[in-house]
Amino acid sequence: MTHFLWVEDFNFSETKRGGNFVSSTVEAVFGSVLDESELRERLKEEDEYDAQDFLVEKGILLKLNLLEALEFIRNPDELSKIDFVVLDVDMPLCRDGQKDDDNYLSSLIEQYGSTDDLRKIAGYQIYTELVIELGFPKAHVLFCSNHASYFDQLKSKFASANIKPPLSSNPDKPFLTKDDDTDIKQWLNDAHSDYFVLRRGIIEGCRYIVKLIEESKLNTDNLIFNDFISEPEKKVTIEDMRDYVKVLEKFLPLREPNNKTSLYKLFIRTIAHEWEAAEPKNIKGLAWIMKNTRNWIVHNSNLFNALDEQMLAYLFIVNMRVMFNFDDVVQPYEKILLNLFADDDLIKKEVFEAQSKNELIPSSGAYCDLQNLVSDKNVKDAFRFPALANNIQESNSPLRDDKQLFAKLLYQMFWLINSYPLVEIKNREVKIKFKVFDYSKKPPYIFELARHIYNRSFS
Repeated sequence: MTHFLWVEDFNFSETKRGGNFVSSTVEAVFGSVLDESELRERLKEEDEYDAQDFLVEKGILLKLNLLEALEFIRNPDELSKIDFVVLDVDMPLCRDGQKDDDNYLSSLIEQYGSTDDLRKIAGYQIYTELVIELGFPKAHVLFCSNHASYFDQLKSKFASANIKPPLSSNPDKPFLTKDDDTDIKQWLNDAHSDYFVLRRGIIEGCRYIVKLIEESKLNTDNLIFNDFISEPEKKVTIEDMRDYVKVLEKFLPLREPNNKTSLYKLFIRTIAHEWEAAEPKNIKGLAWIMKNTRNWIVHNSNLFNALDEQMLAYLFIVNMRVMFNFDDVVQPYEKILLNLFADDDLIKKEVFEAQSKNELIPSSGAYCDLQNLVSDKNVKDAFRFPALANNIQESNSPLRDDKQLFAKLLYQMFWLINSYPLVEIKNREVKIKFKVFDYSKKPPYIFELARHIYNRSFS
């Protein structure tokens, strides 16, 4: 989920509003990305603080006045929590009893001439600070207000300052009213594009790891990654890994690049680089996915010229799980990244549980298909799926440059590492069977990742 800052006072200065104005305003602006029944249940009472609590769970940080908004955007740690901003035009400067410890408001009141003049176009002040002073992308800021009567004054302010008007999804409307539901929905759809969801998921994942380190829940002694490294001098410290995730956290810029190919390839090279130190004899489980990824991007980087956001999300989730030891439940950042897999990609929970319990996962078919594919392609044979896939890369076979094939192999490796082949000899006849792997009995993150990548693995 993309994260938003929303500055909105719900017209609490007005006495006649009718109905539950809080829930109706939330629905008018963010209704297209929220569950309607949950919204109505959680916001039964007309209470803006209930709205704050509800919306923060959905990645929407609600601020109710100018001072709250200024304190947020002027704090780099806070500003880094969001990707897009929705601004009201007019708003109260602060709530009763709220302290302005940094004297943010007094200088602005003097600059604008009066409290009332600042209040009427307070959104302008937030916008100019974000875009002009802080370099926030203007396309990531939307003006959306019930007070269209203030739009002319706002336009005049932009014109007098020689600042181009803001952008919205409607080129004819730099400022939207809350009745412009089609334009608002389009802007929110753009804000939830795969790039921004991927970026936010990676940021939150890296911050989660840093939080565990700061809370001493992760340390050098329980780094899973060191289990794959034999030479003591190559083992990593928790400080090394903190630096590693800090680099990944800042990797994807807030402005979406026009050409993401090089950026995505460099990201995969960066997350996979540490796996150079891992010894093949020590590798087990899902770690083979990252070890092979490292080998392939170093020796045949063209394979990664057509990466999509789903592949980056998949490799990032796997990488964090095989490097660090933490809770088996699906983490919030993993939920964000799994949202990248559309309905066409995933398989319903109950269907997947039934297939898994009845041993209907087509792992053996994927294994046999790969064996048949390489049988006459001058590729060294191997019994285990990761080794066979890697042998293609070490051969002169034209298959080694097939980007689509290797994207599918990276997904299929997840299944064939878990349901690996076994040799059974009965009546002198050799048969290959596959280890039963009931995903419904495995850690929740394994189950959810499996059903989300199912169709990309086998279709």
